[in-house]
Amino acid sequence: MEPLKNVKLSTKNVNLYYGENHALKDINLDIATNKITAFIGPSGCGKSTYLKSLNRMNDLIPGCKITGQFLLDGEDIYAEGVDTNVLRRRIGMVFQKPNPFPMSIYDNVAYGPRVHGIRNKSKLDQIVEESLKAAAVFDEVKDRLNKSALSLSGGQQQRICIARAIAVQPEVILMDEPTSALDPVSTLKIEELMNSLKEKYTVAIVTHNMQQATRISDYTAFFLVGEMVEFGETEEIFSRPTDKRTEDYITGRFG
Repeated sequence: MEPLKNVKLSTKNVNLYYGENHALKDINLDIATNKITAFIGPSGCGKSTYLKSLNRMNDLIPGCKITGQFLLDGEDIYAEGVDTNVLRRRIGMVFQKPNPFPMSIYDNVAYGPRVHGIRNKSKLDQIVEESLKAAAVFDEVKDRLNKSALSLSGGQQQRICIARAIAVQPEVILMDEPTSALDPVSTLKIEELMNSLKEKYTVAIVTHNMQQATRISDYTAFFLVGEMVEFGETEEIFSRPTDKRTEDYITGRFG
């Protein structure tokens, strides 16, 4: 595969250890701007660990040690003096299980902008409406913005979490198996949403669902036991993998 042109995030020679456990081994991977990159592989192979290291969520885990380079627009996100709050505003995260805060739908989405100093009511109203529209959930909740976000269905809750992530205008959205807890109809809605999100954002997603990877991603990286075995355009990876281990995984021989 040709080297990627517009690279948003670049990782070079990344190794990650949880205590003695060598969880990521020499990962070299570029993530393209305004594309969806999927990470696939069996459970426990390092794909979520890698995803979380892209916005330093692993900093919160005791005994975690990381070496190598993580560059966002060419700048090292692990350099001394990097403000992780600012970093996580630029690189948002959506988790596996919908995790709305126990507050109203409105307050969930307005939470980040308020933390970053926006107090003006009409400005917040605008951000909340635009974010909910961008997350394809506004029409379903517009008449109950003051109701608890926890009263919504799982699929709606996950779209509220996506709205919350985009309310602070990130550049990158990381998604850790965002549909694994959802029914097929909600899953389809989130997949449609992802395709529209890449117009504005760079998206990286961990998925167990290979059909999902083929439906939504432009690029796919296959992880196995802490290594990135293969990376390329999704269509190539699934139709003409160059590594036997990739072929064995996608044809269902293991995993």
